[in-house]
Amino acid sequence: MTETTTGGTSRAPEFRLASEVIATLRRDLVTDAFAYRPLPLADTSGRFVRLLPGVLRRYAPWRRYAAVGALAFLVAMTALNTQSDAWGDLGPIAMSMLAAAPVLMTLVRPVGAWWAAIAMTVVTAGLGGGDSWPWTDSSFFSYIVVMFLVTLRTGPRVAAWMWTLTLVLGTAISVLFNGRWGSNMPEMALTSAFALVIASSIQIRRHAKAEVSAQQEVTAVERDKRTLLEERTTIARELHDVVAHHMSVVAIQAEAAPYRVKNPPPELEAAFATIRENAVAALTELRRVLGVVRSADYEAPDAPQPTLASLEGLLANVREAGLSVEKTVTGSVRELPQGVELSAYRIIQEALSNTLRHAPGAAAEVEVSYVLGGLGIRIVNDRATGDARPSAGAGHGITGMRERVAMLEGEMTAGRTPAGGYEVAVFIPVPHRAEPAPEPQEGTV
Repeated sequence: MTETTTGGTSRAPEFRLASEVIATLRRDLVTDAFAYRPLPLADTSGRFVRLLPGVLRRYAPWRRYAAVGALAFLVAMTALNTQSDAWGDLGPIAMSMLAAAPVLMTLVRPVGAWWAAIAMTVVTAGLGGGDSWPWTDSSFFSYIVVMFLVTLRTGPRVAAWMWTLTLVLGTAISVLFNGRWGSNMPEMALTSAFALVIASSIQIRRHAKAEVSAQQEVTAVERDKRTLLEERTTIARELHDVVAHHMSVVAIQAEAAPYRVKNPPPELEAAFATIRENAVAALTELRRVLGVVRSADYEAPDAPQPTLASLEGLLANVREAGLSVEKTVTGSVRELPQGVELSAYRIIQEALSNTLRHAPGAAAEVEVSYVLGGLGIRIVNDRATGDARPSAGAGHGITGMRERVAMLEGEMTAGRTPAGGYEVAVFIPVPHRAEPAPEPQEGTV
């Protein structure tokens, strides 16, 4: 069967397959073969790096370069023992430089380094002789090292191409120069195969580990986003109940107000009727918009939303659960907006729940400070002392607390204490409402 191209020319599947193979070879080993691709610096977050002294830790990112340099030095030392009369007394030095150059090239031009190793092989094959041919001892070692390093930087497919072309090169040199199979060609084929398999396994494992790490980061980000959305949904539900309650009160009072005044003027009745209509319309729109954040099984609470006045009940519940907690209130206690009261209650509730989960046996302290500019909250607990194992958790409670504080344009800090416990400090600004001025008494100026 043949395939007809756009121009009407038929192409056999074998020809198309061969074209694809050649294109892949050109893309892997020819196109931009000598492009500048420096070796990335090593990661410094490993356990081995943390064990190094401070002086060595500063140079830890360059350890890959040092390893390649050490390999190049070993190759050069091997080449110094090579006997060659091609360059006279400078032969060993020239051979060592020729063998070490491709190894150093892998640091900046990995594919080009392999082509340099090919050129080195051809040169040493033309100059060498004896039992180690077409690769001398130094060129053999250098060629294996180059293929190993290039595979670590590219991948198994490039390794397969290099191994195949190595067999072709060795066969061609043996036939053209010697008229027979090369003396160390089988050793090169077997040794390079083992080296490339090991390097490919390392590269595949490294690539898989990087993909898993990237996926874990994406999963963590998505989990944080989902948690944030869930917390915002919870806050929206609670605020919906609070606002709906107030709007209902406004509508009822606006409807009943005209009946509390004897013979109210028509303008006053019309104003109260407008207030009631606007309150009912706002309440309807509020329920329509925020209804989308309610789940199918969500039911509005029958009791009012909790406030700081309900804090004693919360503390009693956590004490029954085994948490020793003390409460301190400073400043002049006053009524705050219900949204602030609700958020403050939820923050304290979540902080104490975290203490129960993550610090079993610890004692906690709750401080509520009524200041002129707002409300201050501080929840601090000691380190865990109980026999129960702390729960690992995912840190979602802190995310929810930060979301509530950000909604109220407040500030929050959370972290470990020097004693090993945990502290959550929150400040929620509350605009100061000016008290109405007293009416002047009769007879006063």
